[in-house]
Amino acid sequence: MNSLVTLLPFIVLIGAMILMTRSAKKKQQQAVDMRNQMQPGSGVRTIGGMYATVKEVNEDTVLLDAGPGVELLFAKNSIGAVLSDDEYNRIVHGIEHDLKSDADSVPDDASSLTETDESADAAASADKSVDLGKKDADEEPSDSTAAETDDEPKKTDGGSDAK
Repeated sequence: MNSLVTLLPFIVLIGAMILMTRSAKKKQQQAVDMRNQMQPGSGVRTIGGMYATVKEVNEDTVLLDAGPGVELLFAKNSIGAVLSDDEYNRIVHGIEHDLKSDADSVPDDASSLTETDESADAAASADKSVDLGKKDADEEPSDSTAAETDDEPKKTDGGSDAK
């Protein structure tokens, strides 16, 4: 029984190593399969972060088209990801693939959904005459505050009648 307790940490360590190597082999096999599925015309991202289109696939190398007149030869294992056509176009060309028509598009702000032309004009004119109650030092106080002008400012306790 005592020898089993002393061997238990080694058994656990060996089991953990086996599990880690299995998962690493599985990831490597997935990467190899992904690289073997490359074909001319596929969009790819290299491990350095460069986006290009596959022009030619050889046994250990890949010829990439990175732009007009720019062809680069990369090792096959330097391809980080093979991208779908939609994802490649979205990243490289900024083209969003949308299944809906443009008529069904949702505007960025909700104001265009609720306002009519008349209410938009009214809102624009209302924005011009916003008065927040602040007065300049040059202006005379209004009639309601003229009676309250004392040498000492009026103190309030912060209740609902405070201005």
